[in-house]
Amino acid sequence: MKRLLARIDDALGRRYDAQELETIKRALCTELLGVSALAFYTKETLAPDTKRDALLESALERLSNGEPLQYVIGSTPFCGLTFRVDSRVLIPRPETAELVEWVAQDAAQTGSLLDVGTGSGCIAVSLAHRLPGWKVQGWDISDGALEVARENSRLNGTQVEFCKADILNADSDCRFDVIVSNPPYVMESEKSQMEDTVLEFEPHLALFVSDSDPLLFYKAIAAFGHRTLNTGGRLYFEINPLLVEEMKEMLMGAGYRDVEVRNDIFGKPRMIKAIL
Repeated sequence: MKRLLARIDDALGRRYDAQELETIKRALCTELLGVSALAFYTKETLAPDTKRDALLESALERLSNGEPLQYVIGSTPFCGLTFRVDSRVLIPRPETAELVEWVAQDAAQTGSLLDVGTGSGCIAVSLAHRLPGWKVQGWDISDGALEVARENSRLNGTQVEFCKADILNADSDCRFDVIVSNPPYVMESEKSQMEDTVLEFEPHLALFVSDSDPLLFYKAIAAFGHRTLNTGGRLYFEINPLLVEEMKEMLMGAGYRDVEVRNDIFGKPRMIKAIL
């Protein structure tokens, strides 16, 4: 065990601070290499294993190049569940978990819900797990993302219907009680403020929107909601904190009421709810 830990220190010690490095060590050893938590914490001596060593070297090379730990491990925790992730989908964030919690707290015992731009399926699967009486759908334009989402639904024992759909040109005969979405909302002009690990490895299709029409997806979903939400149906969005007032004006102008904004754990206005 000590040899493995020393190898990680040698490869990554200059790139990550002590706290980050400890997280990486634990994840690599217990999640990727299959070392037991007991062996990790007691620094138990491990028998030589060439396959394990090769796996570690591959992971260290990827991490040295800045690839996110979640992609290297191949999974990440979210809302008490485990989700497979790779470069086809965004890595689920804590802020999005807060959005899931808001939807779940408001939900009745039964209903129908659509997650637009489902990505890894983290929102749809988490809500299907929390709300077993609900019928849940997840839409995305990316075939790769839908493959990941379906695998995550299977792994977490949920029955989510995933469909390929472009919300900018979508229609449906279904009726919904809730539509939730974490659509692309980072403006192109904000790229310079983002971490290289995000810019270089996470899918831009799921992140960025033109500065000339930053509410593009929100407006499309709001219009779609007018056609498909039941009376009293609710929209929930994760939003760009820079566009809060524009979001409120857009939703009220689109005929929604009781618009409510909530801050995330970092104190930024990150979520919005509106009722039809």
